[in-house]
Amino acid sequence: MDNHTRLLHTTLCREDAGQYAFLPGSPQRVDRIAKYLDNPVFVAENRELRTFAGTLEGQRVLVTSTGMGGPSAVIALEELTRLGVTDFIRIGTCSTTTPEVVRGDIVIPSAAVRMEGTSMHYAPLEYPAVPDFSLLCALKAASEKNGFPTHVGVIISRDSFYTQNEAASKPIGYELQNRWNAYKQMGAIATEMECASLFIAASSLKVRAAGVMVDATDYNQYDEDHNHYPMDYEARAIETAVEAMRSIIRARSRQAEGAGQ
Repeated sequence: MDNHTRLLHTTLCREDAGQYAFLPGSPQRVDRIAKYLDNPVFVAENRELRTFAGTLEGQRVLVTSTGMGGPSAVIALEELTRLGVTDFIRIGTCSTTTPEVVRGDIVIPSAAVRMEGTSMHYAPLEYPAVPDFSLLCALKAASEKNGFPTHVGVIISRDSFYTQNEAASKPIGYELQNRWNAYKQMGAIATEMECASLFIAASSLKVRAAGVMVDATDYNQYDEDHNHYPMDYEARAIETAVEAMRSIIRARSRQAEGAGQ
């Protein structure tokens, strides 16, 4: 692929990308993340995939939205990998599955339950969905440095939003409820819709991925009123990801300098 070929879904080309990328779900969140970059510029938009580019620590960083769910998220990951991106941080929101995590807390997955289908196209179910350890450590350090309440643990990635809170009303509710209860009893701390797919796909492509989310709900108190969405907390996940990416870029630069000596 030459430097000018634009890929099918993101409509990006090699000249647009660097080594690093943030992957929010929401296209609107792209603009808010881009404000944390140096010299941010709009690059492209197609379907749910909206991209800005800027720099951190002198390195080009993309911000590309993925939309909701694993299939779209992995399309973005696949195409950015083709352009040379090697380090991905998902920035998103999640719902708590334990009273220990409350609205506004930062959640950093150490692994994700594969209660979704996209990852099955990349690896057998026995293979664990885990983030890159260096990115995980950078996110934990960044969140703690910022003074945010921080939880690192297993999360649940699923394909269907409303089967979480309305499982009993679904034709296979008996199965959904049993699995959901088992995951919670095993200690899962939150749930969302993209991480397992991203972690597995990244592993298969030999690139690095991790995630940071801010909890948007209180335990067992789901509220579907958009007006009650805790937008004020979103910045916590963004600031954690940006600080972590800065530290990763500095670390990669030191490694490159050491290798060149």
